[in-house]
Amino acid sequence: MSGCTHRFRPRGLCRGAALTLVFGCVLATGAATGSLPQDPDPVPELPARAVASTSSPVDREEIEDAAAKAEADGKSVKDAAGEVVSRSGDRWGAVYDEREYEEFEQSLDGSYLGVGLSARRTATGGVAVSRVQPGGPADRAGIRAGDLLRTIDGRSVDRRPVTDVVALLRGDGTGAGEGTRVVLGLVREGKPSTQTLRRARLTPDAVTVSRLGTGPSSALLVKVAAFTKGTGEEVRDAVRTAPRDAGILLDLRANSGGLVTEAVTAASAFLDGGLVATYDVRGEQQALYADPGGDTERPVVVLVDGGTMSAAELLTGALQDRGRAVTVGSRTFGKGSVQMPSELAGGSVAELTVGHYRTPAGRSVEGRGITPDLVAGERAQQRAETVLSGLGGGS
Repeated sequence: MSGCTHRFRPRGLCRGAALTLVFGCVLATGAATGSLPQDPDPVPELPARAVASTSSPVDREEIEDAAAKAEADGKSVKDAAGEVVSRSGDRWGAVYDEREYEEFEQSLDGSYLGVGLSARRTATGGVAVSRVQPGGPADRAGIRAGDLLRTIDGRSVDRRPVTDVVALLRGDGTGAGEGTRVVLGLVREGKPSTQTLRRARLTPDAVTVSRLGTGPSSALLVKVAAFTKGTGEEVRDAVRTAPRDAGILLDLRANSGGLVTEAVTAASAFLDGGLVATYDVRGEQQALYADPGGDTERPVVVLVDGGTMSAAELLTGALQDRGRAVTVGSRTFGKGSVQMPSELAGGSVAELTVGHYRTPAGRSVEGRGITPDLVAGERAQQRAETVLSGLGGGS
């Protein structure tokens, strides 16, 4: 792992190459296991997966051998390698074909292929539209938050894991591209309807900033949906330009993770240097540090929930351990493992777990998550605003 440069991005994947650290995870994995909140936090179409730089010679060789044999036999490389990963018991290990991995790389740049809606599981086991991206295909078709999603291309989505629903919307595994058709069966106020949409390349706002009050020093709500390229600097800009006495409510609910470099940059907005996290790869220890010069005086409250994953947990743990923020909400997802991407025959890519990261205080996140300082449920944001006001962060 020596010589790993965190500025690199996962472009031009090659055998043995050092790549950017990305502590992400498959969106909706938590939803499939009941860990994601049902409301108000949705599962969007934008993916974020986990990669890290190092080598894993034993596992990698076994998977590469299976992939090479499959290619020679004219079989599916992805399926053959996937079987090896599945047998390994690696919870986060996965294999992607060339198109899927290219889509993942594009998602890290902040774009994704889809129809522009986010979905959530309802209390009755159905799927509801929770958000619609303005200007996207779903928005243009008149689909609205609250609509029930019954079918996708004729397939029922009731009782399906939300991760499957997202995959169907995106057309994963079907070779779907821009302009491909997807037919949605919907219900609004008891009335069924059918909408035919065309998938498009979309760029959602990873960071949104709004005021929580009307006064000149009213607190800012900074919502970070995922740590895609440029997200960390957007957070820093929001903090730099905020009124001097305004507190920051950093909303990381339903944040699926992403580029760890962006999470570290975001941490640098609130810290004057120092440790953000440590991680190990096959026993070799590394550390991530904030840049100096962050705002260490402004009151900060961080909102989290069961959909706060990976890089978002890394940021939460850093601010909590460093005493820089009060955390409010529910226990985070618990994704603290590091994966390595390896190119296989035919352009497929395998990701294998090779290590874990820890918070500055040495806490492991994997399988445990982060318990907030103040546990709150449905009225979490209201509780967080009250805490922020009590810290002198404005209203």
